[in-house]
Amino acid sequence: MISTVLVANRGEIACRVFRTCRDLGISTVAVYSDADADALHVREADAAVRLPGAAPSETYLRGDLVVKAALAAGADAVHPGYGFLSENAGFARAVLDAGLVWIGPPPEAIEEMASKTRAKELLGVRPLSDVGEDDLPVLVKAAAGGGGRGMRIVRELAELKDALSAASAEAASAFGDGEVFVEPYVENGRHVEVQLLCDTHGTVWALGTRDCSLQRRHQKVVEEAPAPGLPAALEASLLDTAVRAAKAVGYVGAGTVEFLVKDGRAHFLEMNTRLQVEHPVTEEVYGVDLVALQLAVAEGRELPPEPPAPRGHAIEARLYAEDPAREWAPQTGVLHRFEVPREGRVRVDTGYVSGDGIGIHYDPMLAKIVVHAPTRAEAARKLAHALERARIHGPATNRELLVASLRHPEYLSPDTLDTGFYERNLTALTAPPESGERGGERGRAPGAAYAAAAAALAEASLNGRRFGGGWRNVRSQDETRTYGEHEVRYRPARGGGYEVTAPEGIRVVSAAPDRVRLEVAGVVRDFDVARYGDTVHVGPYRLTLRPRFPDPADQRKPGSLIAPMPGTVVRVADGLAVGDRVTAGQPLLWLEAMKMEHRVTAPASGTLTALHAVPGRQVEVGALLAVVQADVSTDVPTDVPTEAQEDQTA
Repeated sequence: MISTVLVANRGEIACRVFRTCRDLGISTVAVYSDADADALHVREADAAVRLPGAAPSETYLRGDLVVKAALAAGADAVHPGYGFLSENAGFARAVLDAGLVWIGPPPEAIEEMASKTRAKELLGVRPLSDVGEDDLPVLVKAAAGGGGRGMRIVRELAELKDALSAASAEAASAFGDGEVFVEPYVENGRHVEVQLLCDTHGTVWALGTRDCSLQRRHQKVVEEAPAPGLPAALEASLLDTAVRAAKAVGYVGAGTVEFLVKDGRAHFLEMNTRLQVEHPVTEEVYGVDLVALQLAVAEGRELPPEPPAPRGHAIEARLYAEDPAREWAPQTGVLHRFEVPREGRVRVDTGYVSGDGIGIHYDPMLAKIVVHAPTRAEAARKLAHALERARIHGPATNRELLVASLRHPEYLSPDTLDTGFYERNLTALTAPPESGERGGERGRAPGAAYAAAAAALAEASLNGRRFGGGWRNVRSQDETRTYGEHEVRYRPARGGGYEVTAPEGIRVVSAAPDRVRLEVAGVVRDFDVARYGDTVHVGPYRLTLRPRFPDPADQRKPGSLIAPMPGTVVRVADGLAVGDRVTAGQPLLWLEAMKMEHRVTAPASGTLTALHAVPGRQVEVGALLAVVQADVSTDVPTDVPTEAQEDQTA
């Protein structure tokens, strides 16, 4: 029997495994980098061992240090989680050679399946070797790992060399393996996968399907089980192929076989020889604990001949700290308040609680919010409602995108579900709301304009309490506050309280520093308000107060390229130097932050007049990286956004 488990991972998945271990009476050991010294997974473990350093290559990817940590802490088993070393056969062997129990598949099965090239060959699918114009578009992909890391779409043959180089560099950084391959790119198909669980006695469970088609830059955003609307024959074929793949390599433990489905045909993608991020939706539908079953299999126990029967529908949304106003760049800072309503069995898998800091070294996923309901439509409604009511105070997140996606007619119709959803709809999903209502949805949460009014009135109430104030006989000018693009004008009202003159149609019922009640078109609503410096959270809205008089020091020269978040300069274009001529869109340098690579390009054609970026240098958000002086006829913006290339956890 296993008595103590070390989780060779961090964050949400470490906390997830610890939760099951506690339920089973198994002691837990965490490992942590210096950047994670006070992380939730460290606080929740029974014991913790430091891995000196901060970068993954120094810490969580050092299998030798992890094995030493397990032995030092008295662990008798190691769970790899997902990402990092979870699909590293060498690490699995090192764990076994140290006399520890490996909670995962045999190293030989990892070697066969964790390399996507070998897995495809095993199933008779060969990657492309010589790519020509007729093969385009193609996908460059890391042979190890997943989650969008080491992945590039190539539509022009001239882009292939750079794509191969960039993908290989990302893969080596994330997985310690720079091998990449090229395969045909199936556009706008459905991403469908099969969850497997196998024991050492020959039993193979195929726990149904999942749909992970809602992806942005190859990163899964919303997942669900079962995959909706699949023809029975196609679903049976997917399950059969997955079982054959597992049996072909003598697979043991939890694994997932992924496919792209288009026009009624399934194209094999890969087998992930680990637990997936999206495993909770399968757990909710089948009523099982996959981590508990992994532990049972690792102890040599036999699975029942058949899995439980599925029931209902489950949907998971990944909540990321990322800013849609900055090209979805990952965000860092303090998560001041993080509360998700749990009514109706809302499940939250997370590595953060209120007050925790979000750093620069790892992926920006804050949590997975999961719901289960009798039908898909009910699950989507319940999840959108839970997200909308959550209190997420701190860095910007993708919360509004998730809510809008779950309510979009195209998502709610499985006939139109595919990986092109965000390519078609992202602009509309993130557009500023019209008529003061978010996304034009009447009857939903009040729009950002009203939230801005509540923020201004809460601030006025606070200032009034500090300094005294109220209505005076001499009519004064309106006070003005601007939050983002929303200007609010108000004045003290006769008899106390406030009058709002812009936006129009608002009657102030009451105003306090932390709560404002407004009436709009006969409907009274309460707004909870929380302030953190110039950032104000009003219900689900995150607003930033614009200064009345901008600081001249904040003004940048036209053509300034600014770091969108703290990170590390990983490389500068070969031979690039001050005085060089550059063309619009030309890649100049690359930043890495939170497991995402950001390519910084020239905003216009002109001359490079400054270059402050040096490979290996850490930069803070807002740091000046370079300046391009545009040709006279070209208008160049300041605060030029970078092009982000996702590199996150799968």
